[in-house]
Amino acid sequence: MTRTPLLPSGRRHGLPFVVPEDWTPEQALAVFELLDDLLEIVRQHYARQLHESLRAQRASHCDTQVRDDPPF
Repeated sequence: MTRTPLLPSGRRHGLPFVVPEDWTPEQALAVFELLDDLLEIVRQHYARQLHESLRAQRASHCDTQVRDDPPF
């Protein structure tokens, strides 16, 4: 059985997507600009909630690391 690859978000499931190798630079730029615009819109609308969620995730990750580290 093959293991599902880890996506950049840390998730192991989602819609499979492969970037075609034959895009022109113009096509790649159009996709990049679309994603950049989408990111900015999401950031503007959810900035506070995103900040709080990221802070909570990082705090719980740091707490776990501190507990697992040896006491020296």
